[in-house]
Amino acid sequence: MAVNPPTILIVDDDASQRQLLGGFVETLGCQIVQAGSGEQALQTLTELRPDMVLLDVRLPGIDGLETLAEIRKHDSELPVLLITAYADPRQALVAGRAGAEDYLSKPIDLEELRVAICDHLALSEEASRESPAAGKPLPPGMVWKSPSMRRLLDTIAVVAPSDVPVLITGESGTGKEVVASLIHTWSQRTAGPLIAANCASLPETLIESELFGHTKGAFTGAAEARQGFFRAADGGSLLLDEIGELPLALQPKLLRILETGEVSPVGSDRVVQVDTRLIAATNRNLEKEVAAGRFRDDLFYRINVVELAILPVRDRPEDILPLARHFASEFAGRPVRMSPQAMNCLLVHSWPGNVRELRNAMQRACLLCRGDVILPEHLPTKIARAAGSPDENASTTPGRLSQMERAAILATLEECNGNRTQAAKKLGISRRALIYKLQAIEAEGNHQNG
Repeated sequence: MAVNPPTILIVDDDASQRQLLGGFVETLGCQIVQAGSGEQALQTLTELRPDMVLLDVRLPGIDGLETLAEIRKHDSELPVLLITAYADPRQALVAGRAGAEDYLSKPIDLEELRVAICDHLALSEEASRESPAAGKPLPPGMVWKSPSMRRLLDTIAVVAPSDVPVLITGESGTGKEVVASLIHTWSQRTAGPLIAANCASLPETLIESELFGHTKGAFTGAAEARQGFFRAADGGSLLLDEIGELPLALQPKLLRILETGEVSPVGSDRVVQVDTRLIAATNRNLEKEVAAGRFRDDLFYRINVVELAILPVRDRPEDILPLARHFASEFAGRPVRMSPQAMNCLLVHSWPGNVRELRNAMQRACLLCRGDVILPEHLPTKIARAAGSPDENASTTPGRLSQMERAAILATLEECNGNRTQAAKKLGISRRALIYKLQAIEAEGNHQNG
């Protein structure tokens, strides 16, 4: 006998936020019902009883806590998860006393939300862990093997179809522009343009007109009108890179555009309606910038509906060798092998410049490599020296080398299509030693999962 999927009522006055949450809930195999206000939610509850309610705290009319109180007057068992953009421990206590099962803050951690929904609805772990990104096309330059990147892609797959602002964070060189491009490609705006603007490179005297446009004669040198980046991205997406560099005086204007969709060009008393999805990126800690008074807190909460944090390369060593092979093939125009010593150099190096540094290193190696095998001497000197001696690495980076070694073994085994003899030869160890190492890796995995 078929069992109807669980139904979740999503209550939020922001349509794009409902779209985001709804898309994610559907990946868990649930049906959704939406309401844009507390009053509408209460009316919906008179017509059907969902299995769970996701309830935003800040609502027009009666707010989320008042709505929750009304729900509890008639139904003490219905699971309710409160969501707010302003995390406040005191409000969490009030929510708990009012009968909320859980309290989540924005930007929504989708993994945390998944666990909360699955726990309360007793969804199977297998069904809830299906990858939302499975089967979606990736750009040629996006190469990954690490679990952290898989989780990032799954989040992108859920976020991309909505119109909510996205904040991409990460160190310089981690590939924030690539992630922004993927969000646009997987969105419903892919037919429109993706415009990129770097706030750090725009002159402070011109940044307002560059972003919002200007009329002819608006200021000295304005010989003709300019539409600006927001209008150029109409119907598509706008990437504002290094948004932490945006002057404080212009931040209220950006906030108004995000709230109203109206752009006011410099020198004009008229507003222009735009339909532009904002993707922001930064290598700064914006929370610290807010605390220091250099970034408005209301703008921070507005752009940080979803945060996509890209880990530095040193924290995802499984990606180093696949990326290196990809870049080497790109520059050489053919598959290029790396000696075990060269692979070890790549894995031990800390990569402060992240993917950008790795790409440059492989470009250099391909220029210097006369044959088909990249050796340590083909790599930049600081990378070639990074490995040092085995004893030195074991003493100066405890635990790190084993992680790097694990990544090298698994990557080489995959490259050899599972052939242990070939993999052992490439790694410069005996087949028996490789088998022992694989057994250790499997035992470690079982221990972590146990």
